[in-house]
Formats: sequence, C-alpha cells, structure tokens
Amino acid sequence: MMPGVTLTTVDDADGRLPVDTLTLDERDGCVHVALNRPEVRNAIDATMVAELHDICEELETEPRVLILSGCETPGGAIFASGADISQLRERRNVDALRGINSRLFRRIAQLPMPVIAAVDGHALGGGAELAFAADFRIGTARTRFGNPETGLGILAAAGATWRLAELVGEPVAKEILLAGRIVSAEEALSLHLLSSIHEPGELIDAAFTLAQRILRNDRLATQLTKKVFHAPREAHPFVDELAQAVLFERPEKVERMTAFLEKNRK
Repeated sequence: MMPGVTLTTVDDADGRLPVDTLTLDERDGCVHVALNRPEVRNAIDATMVAELHDICEELETEPRVLILSGCETPGGAIFASGADISQLRERRNVDALRGINSRLFRRIAQLPMPVIAAVDGHALGGGAELAFAADFRIGTARTRFGNPETGLGILAAAGATWRLAELVGEPVAKEILLAGRIVSAEEALSLHLLSSIHEPGELIDAAFTLAQRILRNDRLATQLTKKVFHAPREAHPFVDELAQAVLFERPEKVERMTAFLEKNRK
C-alpha cells in the first residue's frame, strides 16, 4: 500500500484523512473516496491512478461499499474532467497497451461489494468512464456526462466503447462517442444512466443512504449476486446454482429466514 494511504486510521476532526489526490472518509461499512485535484478539475493523473489501486487492494481484502465523488473546484462542482491531458499528450503506444485507466476501472467494477458514483457536475472522458464502471450512479441537476475523446485525436479506451452501449443502448452511445453529445442530468435519468437526482448538498448523504440499504442485506449474498450478475451469459444457470448452493449451507441463511418467519407470525 502506498505510504500515507490507509482506510483504517482517521485522525482529523471531521473523520477525513487527506491523501495526495483523494480525500477518504470511512464509516458505517462504507468508504467514501473523493477525487481531489480541484486545480485541474479533478483530472485523473498517474498519482490518482496509483492511489485508487491502493484503495482497491484494501477493499478486495476487506470488502466494503465504495462511494466515489468529485469535489468543488474553482469553476464549480465536478466529478472528473477526464485523464490529465498534460500526461496523456506524452503517452505512446506502449502506454496505450498498458491499459493504465482501463485496468483500474475494470478493477473498480470488479470490487466484491457494490460501487456508487455520486456525480455532481461534469463527468467527462475518463471521468465518465470511471462513473460507468460503478454499479450505481446518482447525481444532481448539474450532472453532465460526455466522452469527447475523438476531438482530441484518441478514443474512449477505458470502458466507454462497450460499457456505455450496455448502459444506454447503441444509438445513444454512438451519439456520445462519435458525435460529442453531452448528456444532461434529466436525460441521464430517463436513460437510466442515473438512478436518482438530488440537491447538491444532499448528494453524499443520499449515497450513504443507498449504501446502508445495501449493507442491511447479507454481505456474502450481496457479493455473490454481484458476481453472478456480471457472469457471461453462457455461464448461466450453472453459476447461479453454484452460488446458491454456497449460500444454502450458511447459518446466516437460516437465521435471516427464521427471523423473517417469526416477524410475520406476530
């Protein structure tokens, strides 16, 4: 783990531990990670990538719900403006083949417990692709999604070319990827790219409320449901049945079902 990055030691007054490019807040079985490079509109640079990998390492070892957000910048709220162009401009073919952002976003998508992206303001380029990798996206009226990569002479290579079609359908995905369409919050809600819209000051609380709804359920059942949901079509129904066989043998199943039956008898 990168020196200074820890999710288990919090030593400042408001429960937050600042890191170089992130702000961390751990409570109630959740980890809130805010992208924190306001001077460059939360652009994702190599340091942020490394720190997010460290977060993933911790959450793979000790699964918790992850909440991702941006921070206020001099120009207003923003989730992430994309990859840091000053670094991106210098990258060459060997860097593209390393999959710097795509491998990170895949790792985030595959975390054991669900991931919530709380998107206030713009999520552009790699910032949008980071949000697309989450299991849930909630936003505000000023949320905007876009993938303007072709205007910079590159493509959206960190998940948008396939995740976006799965999320909003091929026609809209092509408008975003090929014609530079920016999707507003209301459009995103109608397309189910966002599941809910909140006031800016209530967004993070809404994310924690959603996280607590998730955490009321059995942890292993939640983790296996996420894995089975994302299994390839040809793996079903075998993976469903295998996961259910594991859960059927656990005492937690008996305890939860017994509590349910006893509650309904009253």
